[in-house]
Amino acid sequence: MMQIEQQQQQPQQQQNQLMVQNSGSLSFSSHLSKEDEEISKLALSTFRAKEEEIERKKMEVREKVQLQLGRVEEETKRLAVIREELEALADPMRKEVAQVRKKIDAVNKELKPLGNTCQKKLVSEREKLRMKKLEELSKNIDSIH
Repeated sequence: MMQIEQQQQQPQQQQNQLMVQNSGSLSFSSHLSKEDEEISKLALSTFRAKEEEIERKKMEVREKVQLQLGRVEEETKRLAVIREELEALADPMRKEVAQVRKKIDAVNKELKPLGNTCQKKLVSEREKLRMKKLEELSKNIDSIH
């Protein structure tokens, strides 16, 4: 119990010593309020400086992001141009292939009737040969009788 009383008395004694050192309680309390005011001003100015620093860094980051977005847009446009150029390079090849296919189709159309005619001629020639052979055989058979 005595220890508790001593612990409670210690802060009181320290406060009394401070008042005596600063020559009276009024000057001590006014001194503390000026000191508190200076500390508050200092804290406020520090806070404002930090806020300004944060705001400045935000602006720097915003500017960097805007620059990056600008670069991305430029690169996107550049890639679109390159894609168009590649398609333009591929298009002539496609056109050439289409032209060659058309020519092949045209030649096939021309060859089809010629092929049919040729087959008909070959067939008719074979038939003529067969007919000749049949006639010869027929004559041979007639001559034997």
